[in-house]
Amino acid sequence: MKKFASYGIGIVLGALAMVAVSQVTKQNARPNPDSQYRLGPDSFPHDGVPKGEIRGPYTLPCNIYPGTQHTYWVYVPAQYDPKIPTALMVYQDGQAFKDENADIRAQNVMDNLIYRREIPVMIGVFINPGRTPEQTEPSPKAGWGDGFTNRGVEYNTPNDKYARIITEELLPALEKDYNISKDPEMRGIGGSSSGAIAAFMVAWERPNEFRKVLSNVGSFTNIHGGDVYTERVLKSRKKPIRVFLCDGRNDNRGMRGGKYDERWDWFLQNVRLMKALTKKGYDVNYTFGMNNHGQKFGGLAFPEMMRWLWRDGPVSTDPTDMVERGFREAVPH
Repeated sequence: MKKFASYGIGIVLGALAMVAVSQVTKQNARPNPDSQYRLGPDSFPHDGVPKGEIRGPYTLPCNIYPGTQHTYWVYVPAQYDPKIPTALMVYQDGQAFKDENADIRAQNVMDNLIYRREIPVMIGVFINPGRTPEQTEPSPKAGWGDGFTNRGVEYNTPNDKYARIITEELLPALEKDYNISKDPEMRGIGGSSSGAIAAFMVAWERPNEFRKVLSNVGSFTNIHGGDVYTERVLKSRKKPIRVFLCDGRNDNRGMRGGKYDERWDWFLQNVRLMKALTKKGYDVNYTFGMNNHGQKFGGLAFPEMMRWLWRDGPVSTDPTDMVERGFREAVPH
């Protein structure tokens, strides 16, 4: 009888302990930081808005990293007129930026904003990181390319090699088929994570080619020494580039092997870069959410980032200009 009573008491105490643990867990549970972010109307197709065409994929041989190649797609807006020099926006990790089921959906945003005259008519390019012909192409199914392409070295190494790929290899290929503006103020470049630091590097190294940078959860960290850009900004003469930084307080926060390393703290390094750009008088904007490392908040912010980066597009204030007061319709071909 004693033994049975002791056993019964043990069951009761165990159950009470489980309830207590459950209550503590509920108290300590935190909502997923990404759960607060939803795509807005600018990210979806709308009836009556002319839809641009995505052409490709195309293959671009690479001489900067011999033996590799880049896959890219070209977004051609319905309003593109080959007789008029056109703005350009290049997106790294192109497969993710054009994915119709993912977080950015850049082609939808460009369709809507071009139609409403909120950004200029522009060609968009979605370029994937380099890879050898034997390596798997990055895709929504395969991943972004880390560990199986040249992405890590190409995007994160703070030198001019990636800038050369864009300016010496991609631009000439585009200019064969499209009337791309020669004005660097009419050229923008962007990306997420390692693709964001790659975009920044292109404008930093070639400001006479690209002057607008869109950075989401940028990896300005010590993957391959990329945390040097804060110091480079502070030590260098101001360059004529415009930068919009987007990041989150729950981005990767620098824990490596159980120890904190600030050189691997994504949010800290984005804040440091923002402060350095501000101190040097750059045209810089930023938005910091609660998000993890990814594109949930970046997708929500993307339309406004594009509006801000391209806010200096030509505007007519003539009250009789009915063309300027109307939507941009498709150019007949």
